[in-house]
Amino acid sequence: MRQIWVTRHGPPEVLEQREAPDPLPRSGEVRIRVEAIGVNIGDAAARLGLLPHAPEPPFVPGSEVAGTVDLVGQGVAHLREGDPVLAATQGGGYSDVLCVPARRAFRRLDWMTAQEAAALPVNYLLAYVLLVVMGSLRKGDSVLIHDAASNTGLAAIDICRIVGAESYGTAAPDQLELLRERGLQHPVDFHHYDYEREIRERRGGRGVQIILDPLGGPHWTKNYRLLMPTGRLLTYSWGSMAPLRSRRWWDRLQQLVYTQFYTPEKLMSDSKGVLGVDLAALWEEADLLRPWMDQIVHWYDEALFRPLVDRTFTFREAAAAHRYVQERKNFGKVILLPQR
Repeated sequence: MRQIWVTRHGPPEVLEQREAPDPLPRSGEVRIRVEAIGVNIGDAAARLGLLPHAPEPPFVPGSEVAGTVDLVGQGVAHLREGDPVLAATQGGGYSDVLCVPARRAFRRLDWMTAQEAAALPVNYLLAYVLLVVMGSLRKGDSVLIHDAASNTGLAAIDICRIVGAESYGTAAPDQLELLRERGLQHPVDFHHYDYEREIRERRGGRGVQIILDPLGGPHWTKNYRLLMPTGRLLTYSWGSMAPLRSRRWWDRLQQLVYTQFYTPEKLMSDSKGVLGVDLAALWEEADLLRPWMDQIVHWYDEALFRPLVDRTFTFREAAAAHRYVQERKNFGKVILLPQR
């Protein structure tokens, strides 16, 4: 077994390839020969020591893989050797062989590529939970997607298109046309325009029904104000649009100072909702996750969407993959391939 380890907090060069004996699955687990691994901004944040609840080095990062089951532990009934799968790993994913709880492994379609499958467990599942489960997304709803060029944003655009919702999205100027081609109906230049004013002008003074807010801080107040009555503000991964860097204590203090708190009385009087999602906290909720992932795979089967893969890197290029993601050069998923 080959793995990529974070040896200490620091730049991409702290990543190191190591070898170890192949693991054996315990009861309730399956072993996967990995063909593709999703690289996420959270992996880079964990490497830098900026991700809450991430393990201390040394550790193996990675939260999503795709490959083939080659060994099945006791008590596993829905998977067998030779099954192509995608899986949420909750860490340890940068491995060419790994064991995962069978409840977090999902059989992938025979015609679903490993690279596309590795792009689903984090971003598409997160976008689905935000929009469909928590946001009660319906046809005709208006949705504002902040950081629309992120992988979660791209997944949200796909889901809005599938459901028939009207999509607005903020992004950098050079990303707007790419987002329009991807299906975003109303791109908004985040750097040069006030998105609240822009959206109200485009909607005749009205707000929107759902907002995906990975920004936090002062944007929370602004987004709450932009909600229509019965609107839902959905928060996750605060600060995702800011460059990854070592955060000082006053950066955290500023975030807290700008954070707004809403009492039940305030929410009732405004007829609005504020909800949050931490996907990592849901990995153990297998009974919840399975039907959501089944729906995503069903949409793929009907050719309603295809995840966008930007670039692939080999294990020897793991540091370059992290730098690419950390500097936000990707438009689409970055995939790590455990090739020799």
